[in-house]
Amino acid sequence: MRKRVVITGLGCVCPIGNTVQETWQALLEGKSGAAPITTFDASAHKTKFAAEVKGFDAAALFGTRDARKMDRFTQFATAATLEALAQSGLQIDESNRNRVGVLIGSGIGGINTLIEQYEAMKQRGPERVSPFLIPMMISDGAAGNIAIRIDAHGPNMSIATACASGTNALGEAAEMIRRGAADVMIAGASEAAVNSIAMAGMNVMTALSTRNDAPQKASRPFDKDRDGFIMAEGAGILILELLEHAEARGANILCEFSGYGTTDDAHHISAPAEDGAGAVHSMRLAVENAGLQLEDIEYINAHGTSTYLNDKSETTAIKTLFGAQAYKIPVSSTKSMTGHLLGASGAVEAVFCAMAMMENTLPPTMNYETPDPACDLDYVPNQPRKAEPRHVMSNSFGFGGHNATLILSRFHK
Repeated sequence: MRKRVVITGLGCVCPIGNTVQETWQALLEGKSGAAPITTFDASAHKTKFAAEVKGFDAAALFGTRDARKMDRFTQFATAATLEALAQSGLQIDESNRNRVGVLIGSGIGGINTLIEQYEAMKQRGPERVSPFLIPMMISDGAAGNIAIRIDAHGPNMSIATACASGTNALGEAAEMIRRGAADVMIAGASEAAVNSIAMAGMNVMTALSTRNDAPQKASRPFDKDRDGFIMAEGAGILILELLEHAEARGANILCEFSGYGTTDDAHHISAPAEDGAGAVHSMRLAVENAGLQLEDIEYINAHGTSTYLNDKSETTAIKTLFGAQAYKIPVSSTKSMTGHLLGASGAVEAVFCAMAMMENTLPPTMNYETPDPACDLDYVPNQPRKAEPRHVMSNSFGFGGHNATLILSRFHK
C-alpha cells in the first residue's frame, strides 16, 4: 500500500499577513495587499503598485547579523518555517535529524541581492562586492539556511519551475517521503522579486495590471475587465510527515497530502496552451494519484492570475476535465487579495486550502464584477462561503509551460 503523507504544520508570510492566522482573517475580510510600491522609486514604471509584505522585521526575528546574511526571500522562508514547526510541535535532535529534509522552491531566488551588489560593483569596484553575494543570491539559499538553523540533515534542495515552484516543491517532497528518503519534509516556496528590473520585465510582457488609480481593485481573476496580475512577495511552508511518524509522536494532524500531478504544455515559453491540455493532464494525474474520482473534488483554488490568457485557459481546462460537474465545483482565486507571489504562490495557496478544510470556509475571489462569457464557473464571488469540502485541489502554472496540481484531503484513519 502507498505510504500516506499528512500535514502537521503551516507557516505563511504574505502581503496580507505575516502569520497564517493573520493572513486567513484578512482573506475572509476580502482585504487586498496591493498598494503603491515603497521599496524603490516606481515613478518611471508603467505599473507603480505591488503587493509587498508589510511590517516584516527580519532583524527582530533573527538578529541583525544573521538577517544581513539572508536575502529577503530567505528571510520570508525562514520565518514561515519557524511558524510551521512551532505548530507541528516537531523537535529535531540527534534521534531524527537525518530523516528530516528541506525542499524550498523559488522561481527567481535572491534577485534583490544580485541587483544591490551589481550596483555596488559599478559604483565602487569589484573588490567591494559582498562576500555573501553568492550564498545570498542562489535559489537554494533558503533551503540551505533553514537546514543549518534547525539542524535538519535529510534531503535538501530547491526547485525552480517559475510560478509552479511551490506546488512542485510540495509534491516532490511528498514523493520523497513515500519512497522512504525522509520521514519529515519541510516544504514550500518563497519569493521576493518586487524590484525595478523584475517589474520592468513583467510590464514589457504586458503581464501586470496598470490600474495605478485603484491598486486594490486591480487583481480581478476571471472578471471580464481583468488586465494583468499584481506582483507580490512572501512565502508558504508546510510540514509534511509520514503518517506513522506523525502518529508515533502524537502530532496534531491538520489534513492529508493525498494527490500530486505535474506536466508541461510544451507549447510556449510564457503563454498557456489555449485549450488547457497540459493543465487537464496535470489535474487528472493528481486525482488518480490520490486514488479519487473526479466527483470527489469539492473545491479548487485556481491559479487564477487575472491575466486574459491564464483565466480563460484554466477555466477551459476545468470544464474539459470535469464536464458538467465543473459548474458545481466552487473555484476561487486568492490572488485577488494576495497578488501573485510567483514561485511562492502555490505554497501559500496550499496553506489556504488546508485552512479552508480546517475552518469549513472557502475564500472568495474578490473584485469579480463583470462576468466574462469565456469564464463561466462558480468563482465564489466577493464573499467567503461556508462549506465542508473533503478533497480540495490547487493549481499552479508557470512560464516554461509548467503545470502542477495538488490535492489535500480531510484526514481520517
